Amino acid sequence: MPGRIAISSARIRAKDLLGAETIACEFTAAPLTGLLAAGPWRTFRWYFGQRHYSGSYWAATEKDLVIFESRLELASLLAADFDPGVSRIVAQPFLMTAQVDGIERRHVPDFLLLTGSGPLVVDVKPAAMLSKDEVAFALGWARAVVEDRGWRYEIWSEPSAARLENLRFLAGYRRSWLFDPVLLTRVQAGFEDGMTLGEAFGAGHQADARLVRPAVLHLLWSGSIVTDIDRPLSPTSIVRRAL
Repeated sequence: MPGRIAISSARIRAKDLLGAETIACEFTAAPLTGLLAAGPWRTFRWYFGQRHYSGSYWAATEKDLVIFESRLELASLLAADFDPGVSRIVAQPFLMTAQVDGIERRHVPDFLLLTGSGPLVVDVKPAAMLSKDEVAFALGWARAVVEDRGWRYEIWSEPSAARLENLRFLAGYRRSWLFDPVLLTRVQAGFEDGMTLGEAFGAGHQADARLVRPAVLHLLWSGSIVTDIDRPLSPTSIVRRAL
């Protein structure tokens, strides 16, 4: 747990997409619009034998590439991109500092998300590391600073195996421009709440089944229809209209 935190000492720095520092102020004074336009604070680490798996993922939410520094971050990025309540995703959005126990501490969160209930700062850590004192300390003071501003703060760890496999699979159908809007409308018109996924694949009103199946999976990705993604997807999965 964090020690004595001087909340008033908390500051924030952010860069633009070209790497120029554009924000340097008190944490509570940083404009949200500027942070949502920020480029990553850190650059990739590339070296022989590195333990981290870094890369870029094309996020449907951003319609652009978003970076990640580990496979667990990629899993979290998939989850954020799948969530219809998330409208923005910014990776490594800023550097935050604060005086804790009389020493200046530094931390770069993994993601800043804009959700329907406001900004959400996310740190991604393996569950096995959360009990380590240094990890709990760093995340504890970061949480205190973020929540003092009225924002939400969450720590994301490993998803269930079924959920991750489903997200990986459905992400293959995330690119909206590949799907005919007329066909999507026809599929939705033929859909009945509570039918199975297999039945939904036949809801295309005589449309080519080779096109209907991916259209249904795109509707699942986009949140127009929903199912329990914590269970392996199968033709017997129950599918419902989104609320």
